[in-house]
Amino acid sequence: MYAYVKGTLSQLFPTHVVVETAGIGYEIQTPNSYRFQTYLDKEVQIYTSLIVREDAQLLYGFISEEEKDMFLSLIKVTGIGPKSALAILAASTPNEVKQAIENENDAYLTQFPGIGKKTARQIVLDLKGKVTINEENSDTLLQVDLNSTEQSQIVKEAMLALEALGYSKRELSKVEKVLNKQSITSVDEAVKLGLQTLIS
Repeated sequence: MYAYVKGTLSQLFPTHVVVETAGIGYEIQTPNSYRFQTYLDKEVQIYTSLIVREDAQLLYGFISEEEKDMFLSLIKVTGIGPKSALAILAASTPNEVKQAIENENDAYLTQFPGIGKKTARQIVLDLKGKVTINEENSDTLLQVDLNSTEQSQIVKEAMLALEALGYSKRELSKVEKVLNKQSITSVDEAVKLGLQTLIS
């Protein structure tokens, strides 16, 4: 229904962003909202998909059409809901997910919250040979620069983002220790490092 939303990125939260256009603020769920940090208070175009449930109408947003297409492919798989699909895309590019599917790499897929062996196998069975990715665009992520933000605040915001993806307190405790030992200049960098730690 909504191919994309273009407007001013007015707010950013661990689970979603708010884009204001024509006086309306659209709340958009994203895999990793901090990828959009550099566009705060600036115009942004977010590729979207509206999902209607009995109790809610949720707008999901993505940094590229490739990421949106991968999300739509994933949620068609039995056992995969939007939250699980977002968790996969928060830690991976669409091309990395495609490669895991094509190589039948169940171990890669089971590293994400909510994805067990049975579900990973179902992803491979349903999507192998059916997902097309424009590799030139799929790995392009926004670079984030938060040099003025103290590292403790960066780590705090990254932990909130990871918690929103479904990781447990025990897992997050391990990640927080790793992040506190690193020199990190952006929330997006902290989230990506945290995800790498979780799935390694």
